[in-house]
Amino acid sequence: EVASVDDATLQFYRRNAEAYARREITSRHQRLTKFLSALPPNAAILELGCGAGADSAEMIARGYDVTPTDGSPELAEIASRRLGRPVGTLLFHDIDAVEAYDGVWANACLLHVPRDQLASVLALIHRAIKPGGAFYASYKTGDGDGRDTLDRYYNYPTEDWLRATYGEAGAWRDLSIETGKVRGFDDAMAEMLFVLARKAP
Repeated sequence: EVASVDDATLQFYRRNAEAYARREITSRHQRLTKFLSALPPNAAILELGCGAGADSAEMIARGYDVTPTDGSPELAEIASRRLGRPVGTLLFHDIDAVEAYDGVWANACLLHVPRDQLASVLALIHRAIKPGGAFYASYKTGDGDGRDTLDRYYNYPTEDWLRATYGEAGAWRDLSIETGKVRGFDDAMAEMLFVLARKAP
């Protein structure tokens, strides 16, 4: 079985779970609000790569039915303590839900999926979303995969490559890609692509 997350990258988050959990990024709240505005009240949301659970906490506080998950058992445990509910350990290639969620929120996690596996992971996410449901993900942009100074793997897509890869994964409508900059855990500023799409009804 081919892992959908590079092992060195997953080990980084397992080793650094506590330090990573202490970081809270507030700039994404605007994008979270935009994502939530595309959903019905009390919508069922799957969060992938929930980290310490900050975004899940925000969505739960706003009345949404959130299923938080992370690929690192250590981060899942930290999020579980924060949220006061179980947080599952879920690797992307193990997503098996079928039309179960109104939305999927995947902030800064799918950027670690090996390029040749991203379409198949996106297809699993597409299958998990109800028709008309919303899907948010963010990526560090570039021109081919590589590693950062912390030895984390990134797929570094261009906007065109990302659009084509989403197209391989299933039918979407209203696929919008915005650009911006985010300061990463490695303290470097990164050019980002923020993708919001709806599954075709």
